[in-house]
Amino acid sequence: MSTLVKTHFANPSYLNGFFGKDLLNELNTPAFSGSVPAVNVIENKEGFRIEVAAPGLQKSDFKLNLEKNQLTISAQKERKEEEVKENYTRREFKYNSFQRTFTLPNSVDGDKIEATYADGILSVALPKREEAKEKPARQIEIA
Repeated sequence: MSTLVKTHFANPSYLNGFFGKDLLNELNTPAFSGSVPAVNVIENKEGFRIEVAAPGLQKSDFKLNLEKNQLTISAQKERKEEEVKENYTRREFKYNSFQRTFTLPNSVDGDKIEATYADGILSVALPKREEAKEKPARQIEIA
């Protein structure tokens, strides 16, 4: 199996030498940050699939951008609440957003990437190029 992604986070460069990049990347995973949704990456013969757990969002809240071999998944949601009483008005604005960038291997066919959103899960299909797919074993005749 090949490695599909490396997630990039903005870590202060002076900390990389002391803690190491791996530790800082672990600290920025959803289990630690609370602001980035959990992600599953699945590989099969045909390609990869990224699943992003993002309940409460709508399909229109997401943006997917592919530049060179960098896939960026982001979402932004704005909610407004207003309460009017006799002597006061209370307005609250809530913004939720995240952005996650993945480095795709050269085996992914960027022109055929597709995404769907259902039941709180964004699913991104990343098909492999034909030449990168596993070929069945074959007998070679000697001439």
